[in-house]
Amino acid sequence: MLEVWLSAAGNVFTPTNIFAILCGVLFGVFTGALPGLSSTMALAILIPFTFSMDPATGLILLGAVYSASVFSGSISAILLNTPGTPSAAATVIDGYEMTKRGESAKALGIAAIASGFGGIVSVIALSAFAPFLAQQSLRFGPPEYFALAVFGLTIISSLTGKSPVKGLLAGVFGILIATVGMDPISGYPRFTFGHPALLDGFALIPVLIGLFSASQAFNLMISSKLSNDEGLELSQIPTVAGKVVPKFKELLRLTPNMGRSSIIGTIIGIIPGVGTDPAAFIAYNEAKRWSKDKDSFGKGSIQGVAAPEASNNAVTGGSLIPLLSLGIPGNAVSAVFLGGLLIHGLRPGAELFTHSGDIVYSLFFSLFVANILIIVIGIGGARIFSKVLVVKPIVLGPIILLLSIVGSYAIHNNAYDIWVMLLFGVIGFILRRYGFPLAPIVLAIILGPLAETSYNQSMLISQDNFNIFFNRPISAVLLIVAAITFVSPFLSGVVKKKKVA
Repeated sequence: MLEVWLSAAGNVFTPTNIFAILCGVLFGVFTGALPGLSSTMALAILIPFTFSMDPATGLILLGAVYSASVFSGSISAILLNTPGTPSAAATVIDGYEMTKRGESAKALGIAAIASGFGGIVSVIALSAFAPFLAQQSLRFGPPEYFALAVFGLTIISSLTGKSPVKGLLAGVFGILIATVGMDPISGYPRFTFGHPALLDGFALIPVLIGLFSASQAFNLMISSKLSNDEGLELSQIPTVAGKVVPKFKELLRLTPNMGRSSIIGTIIGIIPGVGTDPAAFIAYNEAKRWSKDKDSFGKGSIQGVAAPEASNNAVTGGSLIPLLSLGIPGNAVSAVFLGGLLIHGLRPGAELFTHSGDIVYSLFFSLFVANILIIVIGIGGARIFSKVLVVKPIVLGPIILLLSIVGSYAIHNNAYDIWVMLLFGVIGFILRRYGFPLAPIVLAIILGPLAETSYNQSMLISQDNFNIFFNRPISAVLLIVAAITFVSPFLSGVVKKKKVA
């Protein structure tokens, strides 16, 4: 094992990969800091540009962007009272209060340190548990993979936000998109309408770029035009005042809080469908519950900044555990990250660790380095970050759209992919406008074909005996858990309504 880690370190500490980590952290900080942009969009827009890279370098770049974009959502949360990403919503509570009393620099410094701390803890968990879980996947046959895919699809009920019905409709739409192309068993064309380009179905990456990047670009351009939003001027952004680095005594007091919050974030990251936002709020509540100075929360407590930031960044490593070991994306960002794996021909599971172990462990090691860089850049650039916030939406939108077009074309050098991207960009824009979540669509597009193929294989093995899914312990347990996962949000909603009544 030591040889594997030494080899990974040697692979990461090359000029190319260090440069990739640095660029990834800076790009992640830029996209995460701007309200309206997200980690999902940042990864979706970048994936095509990794296609021509070495697989390890491409994944290292994506991992750095993922970690840094979650951290930088705290910048606008602290300076403007507006979270750059949903995961920073809990940071607003005490971060902006610190800004109001002239301690914005310290708040940004604590956010950077806590984010890096949380990220490193989650990478340790990722390195320890992902290989073990991947080994267990060797026990899986078609019935287990069908049950696993069904379990993954039931996450849709957790990704639906305020409206489970809209989430389910989005998931059904994703499954319909996944059925376009030739039937994997009979070879019969489905929903191709005689168009040869549709025989292979829709390519995943242009669909991802369209849904998450192009739709966001349309949204930025049209919203800013309709509302005459010309963005912020530099004079409207508070000056980053005070010392960035907290005192050593303060750091010591924060350490148990950051450790507890990191563990919370990692565990929540492993659970499919929960995500960074609940992790941050749960860690905030726990920090307040364990604090000896509960009254300071909500009034600019440094504990109230450290807890959500350590927790939401710990989700990044946690969410990669089920993704890399079982191929189940836990949230929208890891679903897009899966696209980054597939574009390089890498399949999650035991095979990924046995045949491409050097790439996977290089990714793990690079995440350590990326989180250390987040601390360094977060502290060193605290006084510069405010300049990022002046980029106007009307300027940002066309840039994102241009990158989306270039990225879509770059995958296969085919203009058809641009039209697919634009089509799904328009669909994504309309769905956003009417409050439909986009994550269930992506989840269904990724897991739908796995469920269909595994189901057909299971039926061939069992000669159409449906009991094959319940005679095998792993598939039976997964299907039961899937049923619980699916109905629990609806039951929870019913219970809440009864309490209110």
